Amino acid sequence: MRYLNLALKIILFLLLLSFAAMNSETVVLRYFLGTGWRAPLVLVLFVFFAGGLLLGLLIGVGQRWRQGRELAALRKAQQSTDK
Repeated sequence: MRYLNLALKIILFLLLLSFAAMNSETVVLRYFLGTGWRAPLVLVLFVFFAGGLLLGLLIGVGQRWRQGRELAALRKAQQSTDK
């Protein structure tokens, strides 16, 4: 099982490496007032993927925090009715 896990990690790494190598052309992201950012396509994709991942994690943490507070209030209410 350990060797299968290692083999899958190596295959995934090689796929991502080949993806990066095939998408190394420079692209320009244009902003307001004529400003822009020149970067390799794979870097732009990685930045937007990481930003989406971070946004999703922040939303998940917020929901988890709210649910934790709600659970604590429910447990407190249950303890007060049990007495």
